[in-house]
Amino acid sequence: MIDTLSQAAIGIVDLVAAFLLMYGLLRMSSPVTAPSGIFVAGIGMLAAILVSFLYIASVDEAVKPHLLINIGLAILALLIGGGVAWWSGKKVAMTAMPQMVALYNGMGGGAAGAIAAVELFGNKAGAAIPLTVTLLGALIGAVSLSGSLIAWAKLDEIIKKPLRFKGQRAFNALFILATIGIGAYMVVVTLGQNPPLMSMSGLIVLFFACALVVGILMTLPIGGADMPVVISIFNAFTGLAVGLEGYVLQNPALMIAGMVVGAAGLLLTLLMAKAMNRSVSNVVFTNFGDTAKRKQGKIKGSLKPMQAGDAGIAMRYASSVVIVPGYGLAVAEAQGKLFEFVKLLQAGGVSVKFAVHPVAGRMPGQMDVLLAEAGVPYDMIFQLEDINDDFKTTDVALVIGANDVVNPAARSDKTSPIFGMPIVNADQAKKVFVVKRGEGKGYAGIVNALFYGDNCNMVYGDAQAVLIKMIEAVRGLGLPAAA
Repeated sequence: MIDTLSQAAIGIVDLVAAFLLMYGLLRMSSPVTAPSGIFVAGIGMLAAILVSFLYIASVDEAVKPHLLINIGLAILALLIGGGVAWWSGKKVAMTAMPQMVALYNGMGGGAAGAIAAVELFGNKAGAAIPLTVTLLGALIGAVSLSGSLIAWAKLDEIIKKPLRFKGQRAFNALFILATIGIGAYMVVVTLGQNPPLMSMSGLIVLFFACALVVGILMTLPIGGADMPVVISIFNAFTGLAVGLEGYVLQNPALMIAGMVVGAAGLLLTLLMAKAMNRSVSNVVFTNFGDTAKRKQGKIKGSLKPMQAGDAGIAMRYASSVVIVPGYGLAVAEAQGKLFEFVKLLQAGGVSVKFAVHPVAGRMPGQMDVLLAEAGVPYDMIFQLEDINDDFKTTDVALVIGANDVVNPAARSDKTSPIFGMPIVNADQAKKVFVVKRGEGKGYAGIVNALFYGDNCNMVYGDAQAVLIKMIEAVRGLGLPAAA
């Protein structure tokens, strides 16, 4: 009776948790409702975790002596994991958010792989379909784990350059086929001779080891410019792996949440790839930014430096300003000073908007979160397709820390590795100010033609220091106080 009631309670709570996860994800689609969406999804996840303790009512008598130990270990794991997540979430800087997302996503894939390992070593997935699904989830989860760790190392600049060698694609393809072949062999042997899976423990270990190596080989050659897309790919992988293992466990919360997350990750991946005018296969299998065999078209013009104060005053007397944020803004942690400067301009009657490129920064949505953190109203933030036509009538475009996403070579230079990528049309404004720490190149490794345009001036320096000088210059004009 207790077992039946427990199973019923688990089923009901799992369905409620799945609904909360889906509803939370739906609310995350808008910056306005995203905070409450995260909270709702968190409640769903907490409910799914807590109700899992009711499984103790259905354990075998032989296992019950170890029950208290297992419960203690589970609680200890929750306390350690929750404590580390809470501490790191509070401490992490905005610039390190992509790294943290990559790590947490990898942990999700690793958790799915761990579930698969328990099923395989526990001989609970011996039938054809469950075994195939378990192995597929194990493969995808392990690839997501190791690939996300490499992505984290690249984002954290522990791995500073892509690792590429001759014949790499063929080698990677053969290794992937070999890994799939090991899994297929386990399925065929199990169906043909029906040995216990434990007798194939060596093959199981080899399969997991190869799957982890696949994730490493898949991610090592990918350049930094593609990291937003890579993060989205592994997010989709983790969701799919969790959904597959949910099927094996017959857990509706894992199945529904995993498939929803996987679908959302896939859609985001396609959107990111479209924003770069590339296919997902092109991201994974092509060396983006490898310009060794390309000769960039000759750029006319010269760099024209300008003092920060002069640029600030020029924007004060403009009618309209569009700001294009990039990763340099996040590095300088200057979003607060930027919004302070914006409010000064608005107090002087200047119309100010923000133009955000889908792949600006190192993570999808990073610029939106950065601006929201500074208190920028959502109705001031516009996506690429909604604001690009406005630049032709804009007095000043202020580019802060962005590079490849404003490079007009994407429209005109067929030799450029970013040719065809949709960009922010900052170069079409009457005047352009670019805040940049130096004359370095962007992730694509090419010179930005915008910087040499007749209507462009370079304002060199750390974004926060530059904005402070702009604020001081505008305040020196005696403007009314900002609201």
